[in-house]
Parts: sequence; C-alpha cells; structure tokens
Amino acid sequence: MALGRAESVCLILLMGLAFFRTVAHSTTIPLPLLNVRPAFADASDAFISSAASIRPSTSINTTLPTQAIQSQSFKARSLNMPTSTDKLVFAHFMVGFTLSYGVADWERNIDIAKSKGIDAFALNFGTDSWQSGQISNAYTAASNSGNFKVFLSFDMTAFVCQGSGDANVIRQFISGYNEHPSQLRIDGKMFVSTFSGESCTFGTGDVNQGWLNAVKNDLPPTYFVPAFFVDSGTLSAYSSFDGIFNWNGAWPRGSSDINFDPDQSYINNLGGRSYMAGVSPWFFAHYPGKNFIYRADEWLWAERWEELIQHRNEVSFAQVISWNDYSESHYVGPVDGTQPGSQAWVDGFDHQDWTDLMQYYIAAYKTGSDPLISKDRIFLWGRLYPAGADAPDGVGRPDNWQWTEDYLWAVVLLTSPAQVTLSCGPSIQSFSAGAGLSKFKLPLTASCSVSSHIVRNGLTTLNFAPSGFNFNTNPPSYNFNSFVAASPA
Repeated sequence: MALGRAESVCLILLMGLAFFRTVAHSTTIPLPLLNVRPAFADASDAFISSAASIRPSTSINTTLPTQAIQSQSFKARSLNMPTSTDKLVFAHFMVGFTLSYGVADWERNIDIAKSKGIDAFALNFGTDSWQSGQISNAYTAASNSGNFKVFLSFDMTAFVCQGSGDANVIRQFISGYNEHPSQLRIDGKMFVSTFSGESCTFGTGDVNQGWLNAVKNDLPPTYFVPAFFVDSGTLSAYSSFDGIFNWNGAWPRGSSDINFDPDQSYINNLGGRSYMAGVSPWFFAHYPGKNFIYRADEWLWAERWEELIQHRNEVSFAQVISWNDYSESHYVGPVDGTQPGSQAWVDGFDHQDWTDLMQYYIAAYKTGSDPLISKDRIFLWGRLYPAGADAPDGVGRPDNWQWTEDYLWAVVLLTSPAQVTLSCGPSIQSFSAGAGLSKFKLPLTASCSVSSHIVRNGLTTLNFAPSGFNFNTNPPSYNFNSFVAASPA
C-alpha cells in the first residue's frame, strides 16, 4: 500500500478488489497523481502538498462490517506485555488482497514473518463486507501460530468519518477485538492505527475531538498511533493519539537519497510520545492514471534500516511497508492472495529474499548490536531494464523514471575479510570487504546476466549467479519492479 491512491473508475470496476494507495512524497517536483491534498504550511514535513492520496477503494459497500465481531469473546493475555520502550517491528498487511485466504494462508504468512523477526501484522482494511471475516481469520491464525500479534489499522480513505454515527464502526471493532489474545497491547493498552484520517471529524467539527470519540472515550484503553499526513508542527494539538506513524518517511523525497530529517522533525514535536517509522524497499505502480516510481537507489532497503538502527533510541516502532502490497511493488512477503491487477509487473518478481536481509537489520534494531554472521551471504537486487529505454507499453514510461539509475545493488554479509566480485557482461568490479556487512553497486550498461562471487585466501568460497537475473536493454514493457535474489542461507 502506500500513502494514497485512486484509480480511474473503470479500473476499480474491473478489479473489484482492495485499495491502491500511493505514497505522496515529493515536495519539489509535483507528482502526477489524483485527488491532490491541500498544501500544508510546512511542506518539508508533509510532502503531500505536491502529491496526492490516491487509493481506489474496493469498498463502495457502506454496510457496517460488524457481523464477524459481534459475538467474539476472549480472555486477555496479561503476561510478557510489551511496552512503549520495547523495539517492535510490524509489517503492513493489505487485508484487501486476501479475498481468497483461509486461516491456513494467514498462518503460513505469519510463520514466515515471525521467523524473520516481525512481531505483528498491521491489518490495513476497509469497508468491504468480506474483509471483517478476514480480520477474524488473521486473529485466529495469530493465536494458532503463537508468539505473534496483530492489530487494526483502519484505512480511512475507505471509511466514512464525517458524521457522528461513523465513529460507531471504529468503536465496534475496538470493542470486539480488545480482549483477543492475539491483539497487540502496548503498556497494557490495545494498539490501534490508521492509514490517513487527518480530516476525520466524526461530526464534532474538530479532528482531535472526533478521534477521541472514535478510539478513546468510553472504550477500553487504546494506544493510538495513526498515520496522519499532517505538518509535524501541529502534532502537539492532538491529544487523541499516543504516537504517530510517519508513512512518508519510508522513501526519499524526489531525486535525493533517504535521510532522517523528516523523522527527526516528527520526533521533536511529539512531546515524548511514541514514534513509528516506516521502512520500505521499493515503490513502483503501473496503472493508467497511477504510473510512477519513488527513488529506491543507493540501497534504500539497507540505508533506511541503518538510519533506524542509528536512531533506535528515538524510534519506538518500525513498520515495514509492506508485506503484500503488490500494487506498489514494495511487498516482501509471498506473492499470494488476490492481486490487484498487478500481475504484469509482479509475476516472476519474488521479493522474499529481502526478508533475510531484513532479519539481520531487525536483530540489530532490537538489540543495538550487529548480529553474528555465521555464513557468507550475497543479496542482489535491481531493475531488469534501463530506465531510459523505450518499450512497447501502452501505459507509458512511469513518471519520475529519471530519479533512478541503472545499477545492480548488492549487500554482502561476510564471516571474515574477503574479495567480492560483481559482474554483468562487460561491467565487472571487485571489492575488498571486511567481516560484517558491506554494500556495493555495479553499473549495468549492456544486456547481460548477473553473477557474483566471494574469494578468500585465494579460494572461491561462494559463486552466486541467480537464475532469471538478466538485464535487457530492449525491454518488453516499462516494468520498474525490482528483481531480488540472495545466495542460500
């Protein structure tokens, strides 16, 4: 998912699926999105001013989705309760893409996520009547798997939130799942989040009071950490939340590299409340009317994690964007469920090898120390086609294509010093690397197949030439998704 999205009406009707969201994020170069949000006074904090929140919702059914939660009765789990000082990592999970899921599908994804260090899924959901049933399945699966939590993340680009009665839907979900043993609790309170919602008043005429009514007043205690797209200087005006989720911080602005300045601005204005940082490996959407990239160069996936580790004392929680948003190409989980018409750029582009690298960084974020490396590993990713090459593709070249360069991105984990070589056709480079984690890049200039190897003390200890990682200067389409591969664990 991403910050916002809105597809054309015909696309929504054709898909009949979940939400498309689009991260709004450049302050200097307007993005060709729809439904432009009003500009904020401080565009450096809310760089939605030049972009948009576009997210076609599959949900035009406004019937209260409460049938699946009205009869729930659970006993709360009280032991080993996490607190706001713990370093927890969540993954953003698009419930809207799970129409075909059963409990076993949720269990499979939870087991994978848990094995990589993820503590909980943020269940992003809208108002389609079937989604409440999948929320129930997710909670059940988390209980079956054990040692894993989930929490509600209301997609407020789908929920109606201007009338006083609109808060009842939110309140019913909170009351229904508050005591579920799989519900994430922080400081003993039910953790609740949103995507957007900064314009919701719930009939009060005031956003803060509206959310107090929706998630706080006369309800079990909640720990509310929404993704409001607001000027960071206004955060002190919101007594309704216990922290903020900075969705936009997961990607750099415009053609520049990622930095922590936007995060720091939020932190400085939170008054000691919790800060949840977004972290994402990629962004590319290729629909008519929603066709653009955000810059992921210079090892964004690795660099963003390293920022959060460096500032871990200020970052209460990290949320991976995303586990399964195929529409915007930043998924790290398995490609399953119901794709939102994204097959053209997702099929054949499995991203799960990113989770092994994520596992290394999560351990460092949680402990403050680099994990022990017991085996040499090579992680490789990059586009398969030149950014500037022409293709017979009716959707057209994605906007912002000039923000990315044609490189192979590599992260290497070494047990001891070694020589690392990356090659693709005429482009060959060798590097000396010490024990630990190192990052390298290789320019891609001709059609070629990617390969790599590690040499230590004159002996080749690892050869890795991932199948299918072929750079082609004559692209069949404008597919800017990333090919991801890693040597065996």
